[in-house]
Amino acid sequence: MLFRSPTKGSLYSCTGTFNGGGAFKDGPWIKSDGTWDLTQKTSVSGSVKWPSQFTITTQGSQRVLTGNDLPSHATGTYPIASSNPAYQYDRNPNRISAQSMTVTLPANPTLAAKPTCVGMGAIGVMLTGTVFYNAVDAMGRDAGAHEIQDACGGHPDQSSSYHYHSLSPCADDPGAGHSALVGYALDGFGIYGHRGENGETLTNADLDECHGHTHEIEWDGQKVVMYHYHATYEYPYTVACY
Repeated sequence: MLFRSPTKGSLYSCTGTFNGGGAFKDGPWIKSDGTWDLTQKTSVSGSVKWPSQFTITTQGSQRVLTGNDLPSHATGTYPIASSNPAYQYDRNPNRISAQSMTVTLPANPTLAAKPTCVGMGAIGVMLTGTVFYNAVDAMGRDAGAHEIQDACGGHPDQSSSYHYHSLSPCADDPGAGHSALVGYALDGFGIYGHRGENGETLTNADLDECHGHTHEIEWDGQKVVMYHYHATYEYPYTVACY
């Protein structure tokens, strides 16, 4: 769901009107009650490797992320070929190509007085070297449910920028205990995986309206009590507001 104010379990969107493209047909993994089953969803096949470039440096009070937006993992083959089963639902015509990416963030961000909305396009950067977008597609629908991504949860848009709408399984930390850092939101706060303090899988109920909470985490090699975001398997998946 989309809201024009911060609401737990929803996306606080800066955009209220949607008229873009996307998947043209719902797959059988979308149920009649509006839920969907990730284990039943098809994906874009292929295994294309890319010359990923990505660096993170700290310059005074700023953290600078630079790269070419090509992922450190393989992707599916785009544009989606007519022979690909995904073509029955999503005919993404876009190609993946390198982008010029320089993102400057506060190295030690502080909480704002009130939440602000997230826009379309990049809302953060994963440690795979690739940007991630909010939870909706260009038609304002749940992108994870409706659009067909590859096995790593990514696909290109019309600008040829490869991106995710949720935490990529190729970026997740498979260990135990609190999840590791997986990326940074554009406000500078860290994004961590699906597991909380005791290693439990988090849900929207465990997080605030922006999809985060505060407790001790590892940040730049030190233990600090700090606000941070988490990924969940529930919509809106990552950052719902800043």
